Parts: sequence; C-alpha cells; structure tokens
Amino acid sequence: MKQFFNMFDKSQEIPIGSDHGGFELKQFLIKNLSKEGYLFNDLGTYSEDSVDYPDFIHPVAKSINDGLNIFGIIICGSGQGASMTANKYPNVRAALCWNLEQAELTRLHNNANIISLPGRFLDFKVATEMVKVFLDTDFEKGRHIDRINKIPVSL
Repeated sequence: MKQFFNMFDKSQEIPIGSDHGGFELKQFLIKNLSKEGYLFNDLGTYSEDSVDYPDFIHPVAKSINDGLNIFGIIICGSGQGASMTANKYPNVRAALCWNLEQAELTRLHNNANIISLPGRFLDFKVATEMVKVFLDTDFEKGRHIDRINKIPVSL
C-alpha cells in the first residue's frame, strides 16, 4: 500500500467529484479555495440534474488509487454513498467528515487520502475550513501505521 507523508502543497492538483446533492458545495469549494491557490480537477457533475454518484466518485478514487493524485474530495448529499464507493479501491482511505475535528483526526490517525463531505448537511464555510484542515494535517505515523496496514482485506 502506498503511504504518503507530508507531501501536499498547493501546486498539486486535487481531483474533486460530486453528484447533484453535492454540486453546490463542490462549486463553492472550487471557487473559494482556488482564490487561495488550490488547484482542482473538476470531475463532475456539472449541474444539479439528478445523476448517479458512483459515476463521479470512481474517477476521483481511481486517481488516488493509481497514485496520480495524493488527495481527493468527494461529495454527495449525505457523503455516505460517495465514501462507500471510494473505499472499494485498495489504496483509498476515504473518510466521511462532518466537522473540523474529524477532518483533522482522520488525517492524523488514519492517513485518509480522500475527504467525503455531506453536501446537504454542512455549512459551506465550515466545509471549506474542513478541507483546508484535511489537506494541511500530516499523518502522525507511529502506532497508526500498523492499524492502517490491517485495513485491506485479502480473501
């Protein structure tokens, strides 16, 4: 399993994808975080028309799984379906986050590489801060490495 430590900087592109339930938050994040120098690869959806979330989450998760990007952002109405979809990839650790503390702890303890956001339930300014905390928090390593290595299932 690939493990990235302390490697993110604003010059690195962040793939971001959502369904219709996360479209408005996705647009808000791209607009506001781009002003701060973050770079995004918007993988859709591109409107509030009803779509199937896996169609837009798989490309984000695949880019992380294949090592093309270090971190990703996925959004659906509840964040649950997006997270479930992304976590099907062996090198992805997608974390559904609802607040700043979760965004920080999932990086510190779980070395999460995708943040999943519930687009219909978050204040957009709080979501923006959550993404920044997620991207700026380093993995703590130590005892957490062994735990992360126990996540994959081998059948």
